[in-house]
Amino acid sequence: MTAIDIANGARIISRGGVVAYPTEACFGIGCDPANRLAVKRILKIKERPAGMGFILIADNVNRLLPYLNLTNELILMEPLATWPGPYTWIFPANLRHPARLAGKNGKIAVRVTAHPLAARLCMLVRGAIVSTSANRHRMAPIKSYLHTQRQLGAELDFVVRGPLGNQKNPTSIRDAETGATIRAA
Repeated sequence: MTAIDIANGARIISRGGVVAYPTEACFGIGCDPANRLAVKRILKIKERPAGMGFILIADNVNRLLPYLNLTNELILMEPLATWPGPYTWIFPANLRHPARLAGKNGKIAVRVTAHPLAARLCMLVRGAIVSTSANRHRMAPIKSYLHTQRQLGAELDFVVRGPLGNQKNPTSIRDAETGATIRAA
């Protein structure tokens, strides 16, 4: 069932839909980052203000590079040593991509996920996807398929079934330029 769910989720994302799926620590909500309407739907579902920026996940770093402004490629060294894994890094955003993906500070958060289902979803989409926790803004992340269906299912196009990873808390977030920890795991 999971392989079919992942394939369905990828097809829906590729067609502009919004999908929930398991990640390292909680269920996430994702869409094609280039699809303005899908990104707006996620903001509405989460009841989240615009301008906070999003995390993008991918199955390999090459899918994330177009979103980054790497004037100094050395800032990739530490993130590459942690990927794939439950480590999110913030980089200067490539201004050729929509500003709605980056935070007000002009930076974008990215992760090469080690969660096999989330990675497979990205692989089938053939690109990075928006990945934000499946919950209303300022509420606790949702940790099960059933709770995701109950709380958000009517607003989503699909929920991928599958187990979470082994992380107890959402991934840590660090700034790739400064090394500063933005959120500890």
